[in-house]
Amino acid sequence: MSFDVSAEKYDRLVGRYLPELAAAFADAAGIRAGMRVLDVGCGPGGLTRELVQRVGADAVAAVDPSRPFVVACRERNPGVDVREAAAEELPFEDGAFDAALASLVVHFMRDAEAGVREMARVTRPGGVVAACVWDMAGGMTTLRTFWDAATTLDPEAPDERRLVGATEGQLAALFRRAGLAEVEDGSVSASAEYAGFDDWWEPFTFGVGPTGGYCAALEPDRREALREECRRRLGNPRWPFRQHASAWFARGRPLG
Repeated sequence: MSFDVSAEKYDRLVGRYLPELAAAFADAAGIRAGMRVLDVGCGPGGLTRELVQRVGADAVAAVDPSRPFVVACRERNPGVDVREAAAEELPFEDGAFDAALASLVVHFMRDAEAGVREMARVTRPGGVVAACVWDMAGGMTTLRTFWDAATTLDPEAPDERRLVGATEGQLAALFRRAGLAEVEDGSVSASAEYAGFDDWWEPFTFGVGPTGGYCAALEPDRREALREECRRRLGNPRWPFRQHASAWFARGRPLG
C-alpha cells in the first residue's frame, strides 16, 4: 500500500468524507479555542483544516511521513507548523500540546503502540490523546463493499478488517496498553456524495492505500471483474448517490 500519491487522488478516495468526519472527531476529542493541538498523520490536511477553524493556525502543528501530503497540508493550511515525520518519532518536546489527534492513521503506523506512546509524550499531563479508525466490519460502506467484492473473487485478498483498531474495542485496548488513563471509546460518522458509479470506482485505481495497492496489482481482466462485482453490490447505481461511513474512536489522558 502507498500514500506517496497526490492530495487530489487521496481526496477522491476518502478525503471527501473528511469535512464531516473531522468535525465529529474534533467534537469527540473536546477540541476548543485556547488549546494547542497536534495532528498526527495529517495527510493532505482534512483534520488540520478543522483544527485551524477551532483554535487558529498558530496553535496547530501537523506531521505526516508522506512528502506529497506534507506539501499539500502546508499549502491548504497557511501558518500551520507542518513537518515530515512518522508518528513513532515526533519532532516535539514533551508536553508541548494540549491534545494530539490521529485520524485514520493508527492502523497504518509501523508500530501503533509506539505511535500512541509518542502522542502521549508530546501531550501535557491531563491533556487529550485521541484517534479514530474506519469501522471496517461494516460501518465504512465504500471500503467494505470493495473488500467484500475482492474476497468473493479472491479468497486470498487482504482485508482491512485485520488492521489495528478497525474493529470495536481495539483502539481502547491499544490506548490502555500505551499507558493512557481515563480511556473512553465510541463511534463517529460521516457521509459523502458520488456523482455515479464511475466516480465511486475510479479512485480505487489511483494506487492509494491498501485498496489502491491491491487494485493496481491485478491483471486487467481481474480488475474488470472486481469493478463489475462492486457495481453489482451497489445495485448498479445510475444516478448520484450518497454513502455513509462510521469510525471507531478512542480518547485518553497522559499520566503526570
